[in-house]
Formats: sequence, C-alpha cells, structure tokens
Amino acid sequence: MYDLVIRGGTIVDGSGGAPYRGDVAIQGGRIAAIGTVSGGGKQEIDASGKLVTPGWVDIHTHYDGQITWASRMDPSSTLGATTVVVGNCGVGFAPVRPQDHDTLIRLMEGVEDIPGAALHEGLSWQWESFGEYMDAVDKLPHDIDVAVQVPHGALRVYVMGERGANRDPATPEENEEMRRLTAEALRDGALGFSTTRTMVHRTADGDLTPTVRAAREEMEAIARGIADAGTGVLQWVSDFQEMDEEFSLVRDLTKISGQPLSFSMVQADVVPNQWRQLTERLDASVAEGYPLKAQIAGRPVGLMLGLQGSVHPFISRPSYREIADLPLDQKVARMRDPDYRARLIAEMPEKDHPFVNSVAGAQHKMFRIGERVDYEPDPATSLAAEAERQGVHPDELVYDALLEDEGRAFLFFPMHNYVEGNLDNVHAMITNPNTLSGLSDGGAHVGAICDVSLPTFMLTHWCRDRTRGPLLDLAETVKQQTLDTAKAVGLHDRGLLAPGYLADVNVIDFDALELGKPYMVYDLPTGARRLMQKASGYVATIKSGQVIYRNGEATDALPGKLIRGRQPAPTPEAVAA
Repeated sequence: MYDLVIRGGTIVDGSGGAPYRGDVAIQGGRIAAIGTVSGGGKQEIDASGKLVTPGWVDIHTHYDGQITWASRMDPSSTLGATTVVVGNCGVGFAPVRPQDHDTLIRLMEGVEDIPGAALHEGLSWQWESFGEYMDAVDKLPHDIDVAVQVPHGALRVYVMGERGANRDPATPEENEEMRRLTAEALRDGALGFSTTRTMVHRTADGDLTPTVRAAREEMEAIARGIADAGTGVLQWVSDFQEMDEEFSLVRDLTKISGQPLSFSMVQADVVPNQWRQLTERLDASVAEGYPLKAQIAGRPVGLMLGLQGSVHPFISRPSYREIADLPLDQKVARMRDPDYRARLIAEMPEKDHPFVNSVAGAQHKMFRIGERVDYEPDPATSLAAEAERQGVHPDELVYDALLEDEGRAFLFFPMHNYVEGNLDNVHAMITNPNTLSGLSDGGAHVGAICDVSLPTFMLTHWCRDRTRGPLLDLAETVKQQTLDTAKAVGLHDRGLLAPGYLADVNVIDFDALELGKPYMVYDLPTGARRLMQKASGYVATIKSGQVIYRNGEATDALPGKLIRGRQPAPTPEAVAA
C-alpha cells in the first residue's frame, strides 16, 4: 500500500519527453513508481483528463523576510510552486549586525518594494551570521521548500559597515573577509551568492545600492570564496552599460569560482537591442564552455497601476499630495469631484519623479484589465489608442479607469519585454537553450508587480491560448520551469517525475487553468499591502508526498523544509530501496 497514488493522468514528467497516460505512486515523500501502478494507496487522486507535472521550481523570488514569519509561501505555493529560491538581486537580511537592521530594511524596501513597516514588525532578527539566519528559517515549518542565497548587499555592510553602504572601495583585508564569510555561508547550506550592479536598484532613500560599483578585486575575492566552498551558484543583475568589461567579468568569475552564473535579461525600452547583444555573448560563451545562463521572464515585466498600489500616473502631480494618504474610499470621493479632476489632469508632474513621469507619459502602454489580464495586448486597445478614437486626452481615460470598482481597478503596464507591442522577442528568448525561466520576483514589488504567476502563464498563454504567434510545446515548457531550473541551482533531487525523486507534483485541469485578476490584500505584518493573484485549475499541489493545496484551498500539511546546499540526484540503490 502506497502513501498516495495519482491515477490515470496525462503525465508530463519534466524530462521534455512526450506526455503519456499513467499513474504515479508515492511513498515516504518520494516517487516510488510511475506508469501502471497495481498497488493501492492510502490516499488516491483521480487524475483522469488532467495533467500531472512536477511542482514548479522558482529560482528568482524575494521571500527573505516572509520565510521567517510565515509558514505559507503564497502566492507562489498557491500557484503550483513547490520550491522557491530567495536571496536574489544582492538583497537580504544576513549576515547583519544589530546596528545595521534598518540599513538592510531600507535596502530591501527600495529595491524590492516590500513595505518597511512590515519588515520592521515581522523580522525577529534572531540571527547575526548567515548560518544563524538559516537556523531561524529552519525552525518554522513551511508549505514548500525554500533555499537561500548570500546577498552581496548584506555581506558588504556586515564587513565594511557604513563605508560598505556608501559604496567605498573595499580594502584587501575586507575583500578577504568577504571571501571567508561567503565560503562559510555556503558550507552552512547557502545555495549560492547574488549581487546587483544596476543603477535602477536603489534604497528607500533613493541611494544607489551598496554593491553597484563593487570593484573587480572584490568580486574576484568573493568568487574565490565560492571556490573555497566548492559549491554554489552566482546570480547577477547588471545594466551591462560597459558591455565588454562587464561580460568579461562575468565569464572570469565562473572560471575563478568553478561554478555557474545566471544573469537577468529583459528587453528595456531605452536599450531595445541590448538583449540581442547579451544573447550573442551568452551563446558564444557557452560554446566556449562557460557555465552561463540568462534568466528571462516569459511575458512582459508588468506594472499594475492603481490607486491601491505603489505607482499610478498621477502620484507625481502636486494636487495628488492632498489626498495621497487618505483611505481609499475618501480618495475616490475626492477624485470624483469634477473640479479636482480638472485640476489634477491639467497639472504638470513634479520633476523629482523621473520613473513615475516616464510611466505617466506612456499611455500607449496602458491597458484596461477585463475578466482576466491580457498579457499580450494589442496596442490598438491601449488607452492612448482609445483616447485618439474618442478625440480626448489619454489622461482623462486613465483617470476614470483608475476609479473603476471603487478605486480597486488596476491598469496593466508592460514595462519591459514589450517594445514592439507583442511577445515575438520573448519567444526568441524562451526558445534559446541558454536561458532559464525566472524573474517571477515572488514576494517582491508587492505594490506594483504581480509576476509571481509566470509559471502558470507559461502553460495557459504559450501552450494553449496564444493567437498572435506560435505556441510552445507543453512538455518542453514544463521542463523549463521544473527540471531545468532545478538543475541550474544544483537541486538534482526534484523537477522530474521518476522513481527516487521528491514527490513534488501538480495535478492540473489544463482546460480549466486560468489566472484571475491581481488584487490587493492587506495581510503583511502591520496590515501592509501586497498584490495577490489566484488561479483556477490546480486540482492538487503535492509537496514531498503530502497534498498542500486542493482546488486552491490550503490543507493542514506543512512538509516544506529549508534546503541546505546542493542536493544529489537519486542513486540507483536509493531508487531500488
């Protein structure tokens, strides 16, 4: 008698091979048999007409705080993820000295748009070293597995104090200390190391992040620390403004560390062809033997513009300051006043909001959200195009759209990956064998972005619904966000439905799989906000053999664990046992 048997589903096993009909038997948290299973199960799930896939392995999230105060990694876990990797983009909360708590909170708040008040309230700070941080995470049960990475920003501030936060050059002695601490954290179970070098990432005070101009000597010292530990991955964010110099550094760090590196790649409006330059260098480097990958998003990196969120086109208008802190119902009432409406629309934005102002002037990339979000919208349906047809200024339509649903409506703004008004270039990124499905940013940008649903979108849009270009193969798409992502970070025990592998499984009604509209909830510590998104069609999500969600509803099971370091693939002996 098995613990659980999933009967008669269409198995998409994560290998990229053709789907087939069969059963999956689970025993002791691992897959015991697959194909035709004659034995019964203490529990059974009828998967007839349903897909049976591995759970999603999301390697780019920011639940660094949430994993210390919450057992559920929602919304990732409610959307089919069974493993998440945190500590990306060089931000996190360890190692840390007591006097630097606020510095790391301001860094996370600015870079990842996680409310500082929630972090102050939620973080216990029952740690200083990175190993102690992992111990604190390990004490709390979770619904899914979590892995952590050493964030460069926290490491630099820990070693250099205020000088580190101010981006002063590290001394040789400080570089050696960062090397030592990196190796120590990896030996304690950190999965990798991450850094950011982009000018876009700033603290809540508007300052550049501590790591943005870190010298080659510093990066090489850290890479030697990774080599000392003999394990780990590197995660990299950069503007690549000095393309040759920066890409040379990336290549050299993989040689020094002996470990793989992945970097973020999007198509930005201001440098629309940079992704092609990066792809050329990436492909050439891989051909030369460098272990490099680009993490890409399979849809636009999309802002949700709304009165409840962090960004909308009118927050930089002087008159908006009068109502910015009002409760939503009072804000809506004021905005419905015709005189106030006319005054706000007529005003020029304040000049100290360059990012917001660039968004506010791009009504051609603002789209209404209907019953569901169209993540590949026709430019002819934008509010700018609609305004032109009506003969009115686009701001008038934007203003009224924000007031819909009593001010709870959002507009979709494809910030990256949508220069040409379609996903053709994203298709080229996805189908490149040297890219990884990532950049969901689960747990981050909670007031502006809700891309955590990317794995679900990859199935619904790219494998079923797309009408503006070719579809993708379902089996390959499942592999890209299970086995491929797991292997990329050294988790060789998951991402594949095969005997001996972790029993991390999704049972999916593919025909009914749909993403709902993002909406705002106020359930972070202090009642702070965060965007949430649900999906229908997940019949069951299973983590280590235990059903953690049924039809979108949580069970009492919390089998998730802290992953400490790389995980080996099952051995033939273990499978036989």
